[in-house]
Amino acid sequence: MTNINYLWPLSGGLLIGLSAGLYLLLNGRIAGISGLAAAAAGLTHDGISKLGLGFLAGIIAGAWLAAVLVRQPIIAITSSPALLIAAGLIVGYGTRLGSGCTSGHGVCGLARLSPRSLTATVIFMTVAGATVFVAQHLLGVKP
Repeated sequence: MTNINYLWPLSGGLLIGLSAGLYLLLNGRIAGISGLAAAAAGLTHDGISKLGLGFLAGIIAGAWLAAVLVRQPIIAITSSPALLIAAGLIVGYGTRLGSGCTSGHGVCGLARLSPRSLTATVIFMTVAGATVFVAQHLLGVKP
């Protein structure tokens, strides 16, 4: 493994941890992407959140900056758009139902030693593993 191969993921992980920690310290709230996206879209009782809009803009700007500075990603849609939209809606519903997503529970909740977040993370990781197993070994879907 060359130096550059582990440097970018390490940097990304450190930035995610730093931003989640700063968000908690400065706002007293957990930085979950699904909650911030819902707030940015006005789907919460507080209406449209400027902070949520800024957070999402930062995610988009960071991805753009990484693509410009590091390399251009090769994007290939290999599933039907209808299937991708349905999957996105199901995941979105699940994050609202579970009161959080992988970033809220997996990054922030586990760091705070939250039993609820540990349970949620174990469940969504188990379901993800089962989904891959079923898709690859029972349905024959190749990655």
